[in-house]
Amino acid sequence: MLGSTPALEAAQLLPAATTAASRLQSSPGVYDAYILGPGDSLQVELLDTPELSGIFAIGPDGTMYLPRLRALYVEGLTVEELRYFLTQQFKAYVKNPELYVRPVGYRPIRIYVGGEVRRPGYYTLRGLELLSEDEQQQGQQVGQTLKPTDLSANLRPSQASQPLARGSDTNKQAFPTVFDAIRAAQGISPFSDLARVEVTRKQPLSAGGGRIRTNLNFLALITTGDESQNIRLFDGDVVSVGKSTVVLRDQVINAGRTNLSPQFINVFVTGRVNVPGAVTLQQGSSLNQALSVAGGVKLLRGKVEFLRFLSDGKTDRRTFSYSANAPSDSFSNPILTAGDIIRVNDSALSAGVGALNEVAAPLLGIYSIYALSNGAFR
Repeated sequence: MLGSTPALEAAQLLPAATTAASRLQSSPGVYDAYILGPGDSLQVELLDTPELSGIFAIGPDGTMYLPRLRALYVEGLTVEELRYFLTQQFKAYVKNPELYVRPVGYRPIRIYVGGEVRRPGYYTLRGLELLSEDEQQQGQQVGQTLKPTDLSANLRPSQASQPLARGSDTNKQAFPTVFDAIRAAQGISPFSDLARVEVTRKQPLSAGGGRIRTNLNFLALITTGDESQNIRLFDGDVVSVGKSTVVLRDQVINAGRTNLSPQFINVFVTGRVNVPGAVTLQQGSSLNQALSVAGGVKLLRGKVEFLRFLSDGKTDRRTFSYSANAPSDSFSNPILTAGDIIRVNDSALSAGVGALNEVAAPLLGIYSIYALSNGAFR
């Protein structure tokens, strides 16, 4: 079926109910059909009838305007359902119409990314526009057609049932995937569990409606390059990243080697360090590395205070003695995430010296002014 990836997702998508399971077994591939909506454009070819063929857009009201047929409501149909629907409509004007339909312009998809990501929320993702000049001119020759602008792919019928591949080949499609969704949400946290990523999707009405879901081991993509876990996303999909109860250090390091998350993070270091202020670090850096970038700790110092604001509204606050040899990802040397705050407190001695300076400084100033004044009047 045009616009689907059955070879990739047939074994991945799981039904949300038993009735859906039996339906998927009886009609494989239907559940993964692309559902048409406003902003999509399609090439409609009526064999041997060029005056009724062309590239047509689905308008904001869900209708598509075609010669002779005028406005037809097509939102919610799959590509194959649209082909069958138009075939029936054209029978009033053409004897035994032979119709071919393929998408050439895909609307931006709006998805929700939730779970353990940096910034959960709704995101609009776009693909690539890869329509040839000949195909564009063919579409422009017919009235009420659309020249694709943003989202298209050179999708040929022989490629329609093949898994989507990402690359520079202009004959390959470049649709938004799970990787793009997580990256749009500013990547993962140290507690993200990429081995438990769930995607839920709307089913076509012809398949009973409702939603279906798949569970992905997305970690396999960044560790072994298993592209089968990086499935294409459709409009209305929901991506949820699982949460671990412990920091997954190896995962953070592996993800840091990719562009899944921002390459650098910013944390704030203050107190008894030589260069206090904001510090920029590589993903996967530890607290001791942040203190080193901040010029190191001063000789007279107290305990280290670490503060992190968690996504569930709680805070991770811990106080400990500084140890230069503390292992990475230990209690006193945690792996850092963006926004962490580190404060090296005063010791009793450094606090006493500071208090003495606060008292002595004004007195020294007064004495200096007195001495200068005295010298001036002699």
